[in-house]
Amino acid sequence: MLKKMYFFLLVFGVVYAHDDVCQNDFQEHIVYWDKQAHNLEWFVPWHTTVTWQAPDAQWFLGGKINASYNCLDRHIKEGLSEKPALICRSEYGKDEIYTYGKLYEEVCKFALGLKKIGVKKGEFVALYMPMVAEAVVALLACARIGAPHMVIFGGIGSDGIYDRLKESKARYIITVDGTKRRGRVLTHKATIDKALSVGNNCVEKVIIVNKLGLSLSLNESRDIWYRDLLIHDAYACDPEWMDAEDLLFMLYTSGSTGKPKGILHSTGGYLVGVYTTFAMAFDIKSDDIFWSTSDIGWITGHSYAVYAPLLYGITTVLYDGAPDYPDKDCFWKLIEDYKITLFYTAPTAIRMFIKWGNEHIEKHDISSLRLLGSVGETINPEVWKWYDTVIGGGRCPIIDTWFQTETGCFVIAPIPGVTTLKPGSATRPLPGYDVAILDEQGNEVDKGFLAIKGPFPSMLRGIFGDYDRYKKTYWSKWDGRYYYTGDEAIRDANGYIWINGRLDDVLKISGHRIGCAEVENVVVEHPAVAEAVAVGIDDAIKGTELVVFVVLKEHTYTKDIENIIKYKVSSGIGVYARPLHVIVVDQFPKNHSGKIMRRLLRDLIAGKPLGDLTTLENPYVLDIIKECYDRVNVRGIETIDFPLFI
Repeated sequence: MLKKMYFFLLVFGVVYAHDDVCQNDFQEHIVYWDKQAHNLEWFVPWHTTVTWQAPDAQWFLGGKINASYNCLDRHIKEGLSEKPALICRSEYGKDEIYTYGKLYEEVCKFALGLKKIGVKKGEFVALYMPMVAEAVVALLACARIGAPHMVIFGGIGSDGIYDRLKESKARYIITVDGTKRRGRVLTHKATIDKALSVGNNCVEKVIIVNKLGLSLSLNESRDIWYRDLLIHDAYACDPEWMDAEDLLFMLYTSGSTGKPKGILHSTGGYLVGVYTTFAMAFDIKSDDIFWSTSDIGWITGHSYAVYAPLLYGITTVLYDGAPDYPDKDCFWKLIEDYKITLFYTAPTAIRMFIKWGNEHIEKHDISSLRLLGSVGETINPEVWKWYDTVIGGGRCPIIDTWFQTETGCFVIAPIPGVTTLKPGSATRPLPGYDVAILDEQGNEVDKGFLAIKGPFPSMLRGIFGDYDRYKKTYWSKWDGRYYYTGDEAIRDANGYIWINGRLDDVLKISGHRIGCAEVENVVVEHPAVAEAVAVGIDDAIKGTELVVFVVLKEHTYTKDIENIIKYKVSSGIGVYARPLHVIVVDQFPKNHSGKIMRRLLRDLIAGKPLGDLTTLENPYVLDIIKECYDRVNVRGIETIDFPLFI
């Protein structure tokens, strides 16, 4: 033990010499994460908790662990074979329930099948799948044999798939014949075929799950049915002993601009991060049934629809379908049917529920809910209050979480029963994180750049194939002392953090910095507004002018609504923030998971090329929005005279 401690202090002393961080605080965080790591099962314990040579961190060195083993085997050893692990519902067919025992067997059979066709430890396996049980099986099977998985979101088009396969040099991809959205068939396998027809990729085998029974044209030398690959006479596949720093997965994120980045996550640090933050932020009980509505193509789906619930041994819910099909009450019916206790969704979805009206919710008994979560973007205070009152019945804490693909797991979130909640604030950093708000020079300020001091276990280990971009993007702004999040935030007098949104969503108008989220918060306070997006356009005098797009609740339009909203922004923020235009539209451009694609609105009104549209769910709205904008921009809107604010 003394030898271990001596080695740790020696490493820490060398590391500290290269970083301007508080040694006591840093050591306190290391001790915290070291303690949390013991909640998982390791084949071999680590000898060094962390080494840190900015921007490179290595956690739990010497430790051997396996993600699949921790999600399955250890629960089965504890007698949980018959406990439901997955509840899967879709627009088609019957619900599927996988117990921990059934999931373990399926994962082992598929893992052996992957090894049989040549998948090797350390090489990427791609997935292009909807929210089906076989997707979870595939993730855990890859983790079991030590093959990092690379999930490609099921809404990405063939060009995006081709780029990711080419860059990663993945030899294997797992997909489905198809799925359904609002009764319409989406043909995943056909999209894969189109991507592979371009050529110049490394794919040798395409593994197909037969979900809809579609008639497919198969390439006999390349295509394999999932069921044919399962090793049916085997029920065990020994897990690989993975070094803590071995890759668990790569996940692409586009950020705000530029080429999508392949974010790399290690095994040990990631597992420790998601397990710890999940248990703390959601106050997990052994009988909880957890539903994250996020797709596995995004980090929330990875961390909190799959890994965290299974690491903890509770039941997780997957829903493969649209939230309004076959009716607008399908979410609440699912909660009622399975007595879901924890519900985790995005503000975009909540605003959509508000627009549809409370009657769809009131049809169902959702009193099983004991806690609600919010993720993906800033939640407006008015939306927070509706979520609390209508969905939570005033009895459910709302866990507003902030994290990124790059952080892997929660960084800022309230702790139920400990943290006093404030509508619209993610509250405080969780234990183990040193979060700062800085100015350009790295000084602590009340409003500025959100940053994280030093390393933490679940942080990204790099950008695939581009170390320089990793260093420049995330660690160069303050000479490696802080991780740069790209978000703007405010710390209030009580130490609570309020996220203003991405820094490229912060406008500078007549010398004033205005967060788009700040404007949107004011606009959605109007009882007629369901959703709002604020964007900027160039102006020779002011630098930027503000344009606000709004989607109204049904039957609420009045001829003066545009001017009323302008007045509301002027009075709520300041006359300098008064929008040039307020434009009413029927819907916003959104990706397949329902997130508003603000970039497209900015580029559309600026007349810029729209770029990659592969993730866009409703491309037809772009022409309609452009027509609305051009009409307003040409004729202008008569304004009500409010002398006090002009």
